[in-house]
Amino acid sequence: MSVPLVLPELIAALKSKAAATGVTVTSETAGGLAGEIEAIKAKWWFGGRKVVYRMSCRADADARKVLFRESVSETSWGLPPPTVTVERETISGWQRSGTRTDTSLGGGGTLDYARVRTAIEDAARSAGWTFELEGGRMP
Repeated sequence: MSVPLVLPELIAALKSKAAATGVTVTSETAGGLAGEIEAIKAKWWFGGRKVVYRMSCRADADARKVLFRESVSETSWGLPPPTVTVERETISGWQRSGTRTDTSLGGGGTLDYARVRTAIEDAARSAGWTFELEGGRMP
C-alpha cells in the first residue's frame, strides 16, 4: 500500500489536475483551492450570455479527506443572442454528469459537468486520500 501524500504535496497535485482540465485557479490556500471555467460565451450587439463552472476543494488533514464543491451558473445581459442548446445529463444524488453544448451567432461552447470532479477524485484517491462531494453547497 502506498504512503498517503502530505498536505502541501496533495494541494500541488490537485492544482495540477485542475489546471489540466482547464480550471483557472482563482484562490489557493494551504488547505485547499478554488477555481472556475468560463465554458460557454456568446455575445452580440444587443447583449450576451455566459456559463461559468465553479469548483472548490479543501483538505481535511485529520480525516484524510478531500472535500469538493461545484456549481454551474448562467448569466445574461441585455438581449442574449439566439442559442441552440443541446444538453444530456444524468443526476444521481448530488452528482451531475453529462454535457451541455451551446451554439449561437456570437459564440458558444461546451461544458462537461463531471470532468473536473472525476479528475480531482482520481488525484485524491491516487494520493491516498478519500474524496467526498459536498452536495448542495456553493464553492
